[in-house]
Amino acid sequence: MGRAEERRARQRGGHRAAPKRRRSAPEAGSASTAGSAPAAGSTAGAGGKPTAGGKPAAGAKPPKSLIRRIFGWKKILGTFFGVCLLGILGFIGLYLYVDVPEGNAAAQRQSNIYKFSDGTILARDGEVNREIVDLSKVPRKVQLTFVAAENKSFYHDAGVDFKGTARGLLNTLSGKGKQGGSTITQQYVKNFYLNQDQTVTRKLKELVISLKVDREKSKDDILAGYINTSYYGRNAYGIQAAAQAYFRVDAEDLSVQQGAYLAALLQAPSQYDWAVASPTGKKLVTARWNYVLDNMVEEGWLPKAKRDAMHFPKIMEPKGAPGLDGQKGYLVELANQQLEHQLMAEQGLTQSQAEGAVVENGWTITLNVDRKKQAALEKAVKTRLTSKLDKKKRKVDGDIQPGAVSVDPKTGRIVALYGGQNYYEHYYNNATRKDYQPASTFKPVILAAALEHNATTQDDKPITADTLYDGTSRHQVQDHGSKVGFAPPNEDDVDYDDITVQQAMNKSVNSVFAQMGVDVGMDEVMGTANKLGMDTKGMQAVPAQTLGSMGASPLEMAGIYATFANHGNKVTPSIIKSAEQKDRTVDIPDPIGGPVISRTAADTVTSVLTGVVDDGTAKTSVASNPLRDGQQVAGKTGTSDENKSAWFTGYTPDLVTSVGLFGEDPKTKAHVTMRWATGLPAPGRINGGGYPAEIWAAYTFGVTAKAEFDLDTTQGAAVAPTETPSWTHSPSQTPSQTPSSEPPTSKPPSPSHTPSRTPSHTPSQTPSQTPSQTPSSSAPPTDPATEDPLDPDGDLGQLGQ
Repeated sequence: MGRAEERRARQRGGHRAAPKRRRSAPEAGSASTAGSAPAAGSTAGAGGKPTAGGKPAAGAKPPKSLIRRIFGWKKILGTFFGVCLLGILGFIGLYLYVDVPEGNAAAQRQSNIYKFSDGTILARDGEVNREIVDLSKVPRKVQLTFVAAENKSFYHDAGVDFKGTARGLLNTLSGKGKQGGSTITQQYVKNFYLNQDQTVTRKLKELVISLKVDREKSKDDILAGYINTSYYGRNAYGIQAAAQAYFRVDAEDLSVQQGAYLAALLQAPSQYDWAVASPTGKKLVTARWNYVLDNMVEEGWLPKAKRDAMHFPKIMEPKGAPGLDGQKGYLVELANQQLEHQLMAEQGLTQSQAEGAVVENGWTITLNVDRKKQAALEKAVKTRLTSKLDKKKRKVDGDIQPGAVSVDPKTGRIVALYGGQNYYEHYYNNATRKDYQPASTFKPVILAAALEHNATTQDDKPITADTLYDGTSRHQVQDHGSKVGFAPPNEDDVDYDDITVQQAMNKSVNSVFAQMGVDVGMDEVMGTANKLGMDTKGMQAVPAQTLGSMGASPLEMAGIYATFANHGNKVTPSIIKSAEQKDRTVDIPDPIGGPVISRTAADTVTSVLTGVVDDGTAKTSVASNPLRDGQQVAGKTGTSDENKSAWFTGYTPDLVTSVGLFGEDPKTKAHVTMRWATGLPAPGRINGGGYPAEIWAAYTFGVTAKAEFDLDTTQGAAVAPTETPSWTHSPSQTPSQTPSSEPPTSKPPSPSHTPSRTPSHTPSQTPSQTPSQTPSSSAPPTDPATEDPLDPDGDLGQLGQ
């Protein structure tokens, strides 16, 4: 058709027909032509079309594979809906089957029984401290603090967080255990009708009962039940008991700030108790308190102007529970804490859940505490220290807080503990507190790190007990020719000539160990401290740490020294021997772990520490003690900045004990000096070699038998050069004690080598008993601030011994 004809066709309303496709001529050599028969070996496809080699022709459906026939989309969809239908039917059946039980949370609480290691009763934790109050007695805005803290959708939800519950079920099935996302209704159901068990059955029951309770009870009834059954710490169940425990007021008199604190407290009662919280705990509870109030503003329950004017409330001092007087409360408290941590590790409980599962929940807990050793430790503290304190005569005597922990290094068992003069009078456990500096008791850790890492001095000489260091006070620490900006003074600014590591440990020479820490590397030093048992989280690896300027507890120091005594095998002191509840027994981990430093390094530290006792700062109180009777002893003294703490941590082959004295203002809890306590003569300083070492000796030599250390080391015990190193003192200050010039009293093993140099002369001047710093009055300072250990012009001269 020509173009003219096509145009005329369109004008007539027709459509141009598609041109016929021309069939191309078959190519030369083609196997077939149109209309020819199929080639040999081919088969007819669908519609009679041939396929080459038996394969389907183009456009034909291939046969279904076995996988597609089994897992077709229709079958998958059908299975999915079938499972959903079964789940719905199952839940309906569960909903009809599970009834709301009779709730009686108070009746479910049972006293715990605590026993000494020999099975005799130590204590019962008394009756449940709970007083139910009507919700109308709790100020409305205080009620809302709990809603803001735990469940902002409380007033319009169905009582259940399905997403959070599903997450909790999956965690339980996978072994993680920790539940998240519970509503106030669910937590009330768990507290009042059920228990803290982390099982799928309990969680499903919680879900069903929560839905029913939300339908049957008003929101006010549920909220009242929640705040009246929750555990707030300090043995307080319910808001009335908590208001009295923390603020000494009734629930109806609580302020919004106080209510927000109690609401925040429920997340981790013991950790968030301001009176005993660590710095981290205080930061966390403060953040949680702010979170609660900010949520109230966000929900329109609190004007922003009022919220901005609010300050963190003052928390009252705790009072001990009935029947936990003397040392009982401290022992029970530590046992509860260790059991809670074990339940958290085993079952994935949160801290709040673990506390609720332990306190007054029918446990029989047998402690590792030996009745006779416990009595001996209490007697030693009384006879050597507390009987001499008289706060009516001297205000500072009321500031002295003793703490001690005694551990069997072979088993890791805590056999005795002293937490304070009385649990009723001082709730804070001095044996476990970490807020005071361990001072020079940290020096053995530096030596252990040097030995473990085969460290060398700046001139590449191996660090051993006989290595010589410059003992000059305020000697600038060097790092391969560069000053690191740290020059700590020795105690009383005493200058020593070249001095061996052994002698530097004996005399607690700060300048030597500051340099040694840099020689080893402070990262390695802090890493070794962590391996040995010190909680170094958040601590900076800086040279100032060589003076023991971090915080540590007698419990931590006892564990570190027990690891030395156990030849480098990690000792994690444990107070629990067994814990049983009805037909359930908790597995208590073995306190003895594997090696964290080599036996040679650990035994060498022990060897060197015998020198501190025989020839150093503990010589008078320990080595020359008439009760010693040949007993081998290793140990180290420590006296912190401004004499705010004093330590002696020492051990025999069979017993490790750490004793600490802490200066604490009884009202403000600020760290204060202990100078002039007990009426000491000038200089009035309580050194580690004084009362702490005396307490240690009076206790240890009364409960141990003579034994010898089994040491694998060639480095010396109390090794000394032929003459005592010389020292001089600053004209402005005089030392408090006369350095010993007597030869060693112990028999050291043969050292690998002797010092290449010996000091040229003996002390040029006998020190007087003049205090290095005469206070203007006998009253201790109340300023809680601690001098910066990085300031070489400060009062670091008191760090030592």
